[in-house]
Amino acid sequence: MTRFVHDEFAKDYLEELLKPYGEVKPSQKVSGEIKEIDVLFTPSAQPNSNLELLGLLGRFAEFPAILEPFRNAASSDEICDCLQKLLEVKALLRREAKANKTKLQDSNIPKLWILTPTASPAILSSFNVNQKSGWLPGIYFLGDALRTAIVAIHQLPSTPETLWLRILGRGSVQSQAIIELQALPSNHPYRKATLELVYNLRENLKINQNLESDDRELIMRLEPLYQQDRERAKQEGKQEGKQEGQQDVILRQLNRRFGEIDAVLIERIRGLSIEQLSLLAEALLDFAVVTDLEAWLNQQAG
Repeated sequence: MTRFVHDEFAKDYLEELLKPYGEVKPSQKVSGEIKEIDVLFTPSAQPNSNLELLGLLGRFAEFPAILEPFRNAASSDEICDCLQKLLEVKALLRREAKANKTKLQDSNIPKLWILTPTASPAILSSFNVNQKSGWLPGIYFLGDALRTAIVAIHQLPSTPETLWLRILGRGSVQSQAIIELQALPSNHPYRKATLELVYNLRENLKINQNLESDDRELIMRLEPLYQQDRERAKQEGKQEGKQEGQQDVILRQLNRRFGEIDAVLIERIRGLSIEQLSLLAEALLDFAVVTDLEAWLNQQAG
C-alpha cells in the first residue's frame, strides 16, 4: 500500500515540476500487455530558460522523456520492463511516421530515465552500463541505441542541481533534500507546490498501519517542517488580512471625498505595502483633488 502512495506522489511531483515546460502524460498506457508509463514528457516547441531551475531534472526534460521512478531499488526485471515500454513507444512512433510518410527523427524518440533510490554494482554491471563525460556521478547509460540511463539517486552529489531528483530518494537522502527544499526562498517558483505534495504524502502515509522504518522516519522529519510552514502561513495570512483592511479603509475614505475612484488607481493602491498604506492614510488628509492622489502614487513609484 505504501509503495502505491509513493508511486502516486512521484507521478504528481514530476507532473507538477514539468508541466510548465511541455506536455506531461502520467500513467500513459502502451500496447502489448497492459503496461503504463509512469510519466511521458514532451517538451514545448518554445524553449524556456526557467528549465534551468530544475537542474539535472531540467536536463532530462530538454528532450522527449520517459521517467520511471521507483520507491524501492529497481530490479533487473523491472528495468527490462521499462526498456520494453520504451521500445513499444518507439515502435508506435515509427508506425505513425510511416503512415504519415515522414521520417522519424531520433530527437523525437523519448529517452528513458530510470530513477531508482539505489542501484547495486551487480545490477549496473548486468546491463553493461557506462558513465559519460559531462554527466554527474550516479548516472549510468546503457548503449546509445537504447536511449536509456539508470539514475542511482543515492550516488548523486548533494548539490542544488540534483535537489529535484533527490526528493525521490529514500531515507537520509530524501530527508536531506526535503530540508533543502524547505530552506529555499519563499518566492521560489517550485517551493510551495512541492512542499504541499510532500505534506500530502505525509498525510497519506500516516493512515497506513504497517509502515516501513523509512516511512516512519520521513513522517517524523516532516512533522516540525509542516508545523513551521503552517505557522508561517498563519502569520502571513494575518499580515495579508491587515493589509487588505487598510486598503479598504483608505478606499472608502477616498470614495467619500472624490466619488468613485478610477479602477487603475484602485489597482495601484492595492499594490502598496503596509508601510506605504500608512503613509497614504496620513497624506490623503491633505489631498484636495484626485490629481493629488495620482501625484502621490507617482512619487511612491519613483
